[in-house]
Amino acid sequence: MKFVGRDEELQNLHQLLQENNQVAIAAILGMGGLGKTELALQYAMTQRENYKGGLCWLQAKVEDFGVQVVRFARTQLDLKPPEEFDLSTQVQYCWRNWREGNVLLVVDDVTDYQQIRPYLQGASSRFKVLMTTRKKLGAAIKQLPLDVLQPDAALELLRSLLAETPGRIERELDVANQLCEWLGYLPLGLELVGRYLARKQDLSISKMMGRLKEKEKPLEQPALVNPEADMTAQLGVQAAFELSWQELAEDDKLLGCVLSLFAAAPIPWKLVEQCLTEKDEDELEEIRDDKLLNLHLLQRKGEGIYQLHPLLREFFQSKFTSLEQVEEFKRSFCQVMVAVAKEIPETPTLEEINAVSLATPHIAEVANNLIQYVSDEDVICPFVGLGYFYQGQGLYTQAEPWNQQCLSTAQNRLGDNHPDVATSLNNLAELYRTQGKYDQAEPLYLQALELRQSLLGDNHPDVAASLNNLAALYNYQGKYDQAEPLYLQAFKLRQRLLGDNHLDVAASLNNLAELYKSQGKYDQAEPLYLQAFKLRQRLLGDNHLDVAESLNNLAGLYKSQGKYDQAEPLHLQALELRQRLLGDHHPSVALSLNNLAALYKSQGKYDQAEPLYLQALELYKRLLGDNHPSVATSLNNLALLYYSQGKYDQAEPLYLQALELDKRLLGDNHPNIATSLNNLAALYYSQEKYDQAELLYLQALELHKRLLGENHPNVAMSLNNLANLYNYQGKYDEAEPLYLQALELDKRLLGENHPNVATSLHNLAALYYSQGRYDEAEPLYLQALNILERSLGGNHPNTVRVRENLAILRDHL
Repeated sequence: MKFVGRDEELQNLHQLLQENNQVAIAAILGMGGLGKTELALQYAMTQRENYKGGLCWLQAKVEDFGVQVVRFARTQLDLKPPEEFDLSTQVQYCWRNWREGNVLLVVDDVTDYQQIRPYLQGASSRFKVLMTTRKKLGAAIKQLPLDVLQPDAALELLRSLLAETPGRIERELDVANQLCEWLGYLPLGLELVGRYLARKQDLSISKMMGRLKEKEKPLEQPALVNPEADMTAQLGVQAAFELSWQELAEDDKLLGCVLSLFAAAPIPWKLVEQCLTEKDEDELEEIRDDKLLNLHLLQRKGEGIYQLHPLLREFFQSKFTSLEQVEEFKRSFCQVMVAVAKEIPETPTLEEINAVSLATPHIAEVANNLIQYVSDEDVICPFVGLGYFYQGQGLYTQAEPWNQQCLSTAQNRLGDNHPDVATSLNNLAELYRTQGKYDQAEPLYLQALELRQSLLGDNHPDVAASLNNLAALYNYQGKYDQAEPLYLQAFKLRQRLLGDNHLDVAASLNNLAELYKSQGKYDQAEPLYLQAFKLRQRLLGDNHLDVAESLNNLAGLYKSQGKYDQAEPLHLQALELRQRLLGDHHPSVALSLNNLAALYKSQGKYDQAEPLYLQALELYKRLLGDNHPSVATSLNNLALLYYSQGKYDQAEPLYLQALELDKRLLGDNHPNIATSLNNLAALYYSQEKYDQAELLYLQALELHKRLLGENHPNVAMSLNNLANLYNYQGKYDEAEPLYLQALELDKRLLGENHPNVATSLHNLAALYYSQGRYDEAEPLYLQALNILERSLGGNHPNTVRVRENLAILRDHL
């Protein structure tokens, strides 16, 4: 075969053989099939000019080392050691009389170095001894551990073996890479399969892959069994592994088979110990280190972390069926992994994610291949744990198949009428809601609620959870009238069942506050937010994601009320806490970045706002994909920033993207659509596209009223904006009543000292100024200026603008 991917090993091997002053002994060691013999052969061929004394190749298992040395000396070097000498003395004679120059002695497949060592006494430093072995031969011997090929080298090896059919790899490149991965990048496996494919030119790589993966005994497939005559290796993969298997005792074999239950991924050793509690830890450690590691049947990947090669895993699994208690070991393995899955919280922190990440492939192995060994009571646990693991990181597309499998497995095992089916329905609905797939979420929420009510009655915490979750969906959809009664039911039910001091009660308080904030009912929202925050702090301490959520929400309320000085430190605390607990790459961190940017934008700190908006948008796109309501919100917010800076060319395409995305994801009747229409209208107004602006303003106002009712800050905003348009067009009679409605509404909903009230006062004053009603305009400008100086400070763009307009007015008085 073409020799690829081992240039560095050849260099390292040569260096090892040159470093010693005495006899240089280097061992190439590793599991069967790595190409140890081939590497030794390639070294001998490439370095033969450096060994003028000759190359001597010996087989450790075939015959005594000393006998082979003497025979080689007689036949190849024409030496005649005296026959009356004993064997050891004859070998010493050969060393002394060997041809001049450095000598390379290659001893292939050494299992016991002590049988060779005595013969090497007396050999001068010009003799370099290179051994291949499956074992670790001792600290005194320089070792060159051989690993599998790198993916690129493995593909290159496969390509070289199929050189007679050019383009065959490229036509099925993805499958070829999968094949290399399935073979674990093992040179022997790659060469056997490559040569098999070369013989069968009409066999596709896809079909070859299918044969290997789908057969019950893949290592017995013809492609992995029979080496060709010109190959260095003369054993198939299974036969190569069998040599090491024969050296194992029964307990050693058992441990290897138990390891094969784990996925083809790194294995935390503590999980192995938990599967074999009847075995002493020291005994397991001894088998691991002295047998499996020593024979290179197991690899150490890090502190306390080990892994089987994929083909060795297949080999051990094929041996498992012949051992007693195989079913018992499978059940034990599943119990251990279920216990780990149960420990994964619904909203895991980064620390909790890191603690369980190495276990997740093994939980997945149970879910995919061993679920029949899990009890009915625990059957959904592996799926739920994996769903939480991925969803908690914002990896929704990776969470989705686990939540879907959870539901189908629960239904198949437990029937349609079981609490775990309701849990599975609820979890899948939660995931769809998080992804913005509201139409897919609603029927699942309703099914879960109905099932829980029929199975558990109306007075159960799970029923309260379903009511709460359905209400949250309606709140996200802007269906506030449907959300409120469900939130209130959930809250009262939790209070009655759980008492006042419970995290679920805090969640209900928070959610109800969110609803009231969305409706502009800030006075009702604030005490609920504060209660939820204090309760969470008391129950959880300061370092918890629920506390970060409360900080963020309370900050959002204060920002909506124009209390920017109170909002900023809370937003900063929430951001820092989320970054610390979740890492920098999480949707909740993106939300905090977005909210802090919105605060800075409201304060006129555009240079601080823009990088945060951009970070949030990039993070949302990377985590959630391009088609998500949060991406639309981010696009809209960034466009609003550019609009505020007069960068209309940058703002318009973002507004249009956001509007199109919101319509596609949320439908035409959603508050976000009204917001997008309003913002786009404001842009067209600034660009003097008045007809386009008026149409969009009217649509936004009608939608706000229909969805939010007549008494909402967003309705006041729409009235204000439409009035601005009419004022600029000189339609004063149409503008004035709208301004007055907006002002009255803002005062009633937000209080007298809110920046929105200042905006309404300023706009009305501008109308009066345009009409020459200067005496009516001046006090309104003054009121607006006083509010803005108190709430935003004297240097905010809005404050500066009002001050300038007041000065212009006074020039006319």
